[in-house]
Amino acid sequence: MLIDTYGRTATDLRVSLTDRCNLRCTYCMPEEGLQWLAKPDLLTDDEIVRLVGVAVTALGVTEVRFTGGEPLLRPGLASIVARCAALAPRPRLSLTTNGIGLARTARALKDAGLDRVNVSLDTLRPEVFAALTRRKRHQDVLDGLAAAHAAGLTPVKVNAVLMPGRNDDEAPDLLAWAVEHGYELRFIEQMPLDAQHGWKRDGMITAEEILASLRTRFALTPEPGAERGSAPAERWMVDGGPARVGVIGSVTRPFCAACDRTRLTADGQVRTCLFATEESDLRGALRSGATDEEIAELWRKAMWGKKAGSGLDDPAFLQPARPMSAIGG
Repeated sequence: MLIDTYGRTATDLRVSLTDRCNLRCTYCMPEEGLQWLAKPDLLTDDEIVRLVGVAVTALGVTEVRFTGGEPLLRPGLASIVARCAALAPRPRLSLTTNGIGLARTARALKDAGLDRVNVSLDTLRPEVFAALTRRKRHQDVLDGLAAAHAAGLTPVKVNAVLMPGRNDDEAPDLLAWAVEHGYELRFIEQMPLDAQHGWKRDGMITAEEILASLRTRFALTPEPGAERGSAPAERWMVDGGPARVGVIGSVTRPFCAACDRTRLTADGQVRTCLFATEESDLRGALRSGATDEEIAELWRKAMWGKKAGSGLDDPAFLQPARPMSAIGG
């Protein structure tokens, strides 16, 4: 098991498959992109499957989320999914994507064993999408969402970040649209994940502000019997249900005390937290001939040192130097 000194057990593994992305979201990376990882530095398909296998069979991981960068850019993605779905015990498999390319891959991913998807979409307005992402691909994302729903990659969850002066007026419209299409919407407070380090706490739309905006049109009641636990989202019934909406207040309402995540970067480093400043190298151990048990022990030691919290609520918080794209969301 992956236990830390605060009594938390990590059962949810986030695996970044690539640091590359086909969007240039303003809250993530500069318009010119980043210095991408060299191919020899990336984990191979076999290495990814082996590490996921160690996590599942030896360390108690039950949930695996593939992330990026943009994971749909990873060649051989369906094969990776299929091989991980064949593990015993079988982990629940999901994918976080920007949705571009999902229209043509959703069915193959479902057939390979993927259970569901999270798709990032911050706006219903094509012109705002182009301004936020620096790409005119809004319809591609909508098509990808529809394909995921049709393929049975459900519940299809939509992740939205509200930005001051850009899309902060869209919360009610986004929720109405999600309810109409049968998607489960999650609003996420903007976090300091941009490579430019331009994030400012006082320029962020908070969870409280998001809820206040939604309540101008909808009646929100806490989901009955639901405890937040390790789930990042606080969930609310919309107009009595059955539709739900989630709000992830990573900055103002952190869930660190119950966090159950461990993270594997695209180049094979264990991160105990999205905002950790230290990493533990598993790629080097893999390529030096380490056994599965030796790798598992390195992973256990890394997670044992996990800190109490992300530090986001500390005014002295320092953003990690490494961009989010290699870490995985």
